[in-house]
Amino acid sequence: MRTITKRQIIHEIARRRGMDPKDVQRIVVEFLHTVTENLVEGNRFEFRDFGIFEVVERKSKIGRNPKSPETPILIPARKGVKFSPGRKLKTLISSSV
Repeated sequence: MRTITKRQIIHEIARRRGMDPKDVQRIVVEFLHTVTENLVEGNRFEFRDFGIFEVVERKSKIGRNPKSPETPILIPARKGVKFSPGRKLKTLISSSV
């Protein structure tokens, strides 16, 4: 398993499409900016066959420090981003094992 960076994605798209990497970079950065802005506003993003990004509310909970488990720590409620893979992505991942 390896980590793929934004830069690697930009260069791969540029190579496949015969485009200037700077043009691809502008598009990718604008796309990510648009997704981020909309998630901050509480909107949901659905990409057919790929998956869904949505903001969820995480409840507050009691945590424990392993070094002093007798002292409870309150972990406050917070918002987070949840990704649910689409059917096609699930199928491709499960068949690649």
